[in-house]
Amino acid sequence: MKFRVERDVLGEAVSWVARELPTRPVVPVLSGMLLEAAGDTLTLSCFDYEVSARVELPALIGEPGTALVPGRLLAEITRSLPAADVELIANSGMVMLTCGSAEFALVALPTEEYPRLPELPTAVGTIDGGDLSAAAAQVVPSASRDDTLPMLTGVCMDFDGPTLTLAATDRYRLAVATVPWQPAESQFRSSALVPARTLADVARTVTPGQPVTIAFGKPAANDGRPADGMIGFDSGDRRLTARLIGQEFIKYQARFPATFDASAELPAGPFIEAVRRVSLVAERATPVQLAFGHDMAVIEAKTDGRARGVESVPVDYTGPDQVISFSPHYLLDGLAAAALSGQARHQVTSEPGDPPVPGGGRIKLQFTSPARPALISWIDDEVPAAGQQSGRSAAFRYLVVPLRAPASG
Repeated sequence: MKFRVERDVLGEAVSWVARELPTRPVVPVLSGMLLEAAGDTLTLSCFDYEVSARVELPALIGEPGTALVPGRLLAEITRSLPAADVELIANSGMVMLTCGSAEFALVALPTEEYPRLPELPTAVGTIDGGDLSAAAAQVVPSASRDDTLPMLTGVCMDFDGPTLTLAATDRYRLAVATVPWQPAESQFRSSALVPARTLADVARTVTPGQPVTIAFGKPAANDGRPADGMIGFDSGDRRLTARLIGQEFIKYQARFPATFDASAELPAGPFIEAVRRVSLVAERATPVQLAFGHDMAVIEAKTDGRARGVESVPVDYTGPDQVISFSPHYLLDGLAAAALSGQARHQVTSEPGDPPVPGGGRIKLQFTSPARPALISWIDDEVPAAGQQSGRSAAFRYLVVPLRAPASG
């Protein structure tokens, strides 16, 4: 095998595939990255029986062929190469890589022991890459990282006709985002529990306007029951598959309260920046307190005996004067995710020279008491046309459990 390819193109592709390599492979050969050269295309792939990744890129192929190389080592090498085209030659169990004055020799792994890449399951529809990326960015941070509870480490993808809903929770917060998609069958209903890391990796590589095919083995009855087996995401030159989490997700829609006793609407930009500044003095277990009055919200955090931060922002508030406290990390995650709703809308409706979001919208915070979950969502600041209601986005909802504020002494 022999090929030549641009350094940056190769480096980015190798880095993307290497992310899916197992950290502790059950057999050494699974640490390899498969290189296949044919026609004018170089294909890089990996598979460990749980996750597979494949990317195609243009290359000048001198001799077609296949080679299996240590994947993480190849990623380290390509990141450090000088600015020149890369030439790779595989022959007699050795892989020679040359780039400018740099030369590397790698011992190839046995290809005959490497598993065959899985085929893409049945396609169930397509989604715009921008919509998928935004929704994933909103919900993935809320997924748990505790592997002892696999169900909480996933993102539930609920398919209902032309609507796709993504949900994730770590028991202390629940993020739900709804986006349009194009099902292969108009009345398609199903759900799939996808590893959060897989969805995050897909979201990093898709772009707005680029269709992404979603494929998985759907249940025999089209009744909304969860799918099992593998799920695949295909954007043309990149494909990623992963084994679904074989558990049923929580009934998340029932977790949202029907009503709240208090509602606050705050200018998104000033509010998010104020929370970010005040949070600088908060320790890991120290809450950020939000005190709401009729027209002003006071944001405060402190570190016992060492620092205190306080800032005020205007608020449109209804309800009794209350103080509610949150984990700074959870609160900022929710505010940032809500602001993504405004950014997505801004990309569709904005004109050149328009101000960036989140300055053009508001954060809506609803709650009943300092001990019960609060809801964060986004409101578009736009002037409605005659006969239309103001633009309010319910596409993202973030339910977060408050922290108990420490007693003041």
